[in-house]
Amino acid sequence: MSTATKNHIGRKISRIRELRDMKQEALAAVLGVSQQAVSNIENSETVDEVKLEEIAKALGVTAEGIKQFSEEAVFNIISNTYHNTSSDTSTLIASSLNYQPTFNTVEKIVELYERLLQAEKDKVAYLEKLINNK
Repeated sequence: MSTATKNHIGRKISRIRELRDMKQEALAAVLGVSQQAVSNIENSETVDEVKLEEIAKALGVTAEGIKQFSEEAVFNIISNTYHNTSSDTSTLIASSLNYQPTFNTVEKIVELYERLLQAEKDKVAYLEKLINNK
C-alpha cells in the first residue's frame, strides 16, 4: 500500500462512514451539504481541518481518529476477538461457549453505548443549531 493511499483522508472518511452504516446522503444532511459534496470530499486526498472536525463529529469519532484510521487495525481487532481453528461443529459450539475474552464485555458494551449515545446527542444538537439559524 502506497503512502498516498494510507494518508488518503477521503477514503478513510468513506470507510468509517460505511462502518458506521451511514449513507452519503445522511452524512450530507448532518453536514448541511449535498450528497455530491460528500462524494467529492471522499474522493479528496486531503480535507481542510475545520471540515475534518465537522465530519469527525458527524461520524462520532475524532479528527485524529480519522487521520490514524487503518483497515489493518480493524481487521486485527476482529481477528483477535474470536478464533476458531476447528471445522468440527460440535467443537465449534463447545469452544464458543467456553470463549473467555481478555476484556470485560459488559464494560465494553456500556462504553460503546455511551459513545453512540453521545454521538446521537451531538447530532441532535447540531441539527437543532442548524434549524435555529434558519
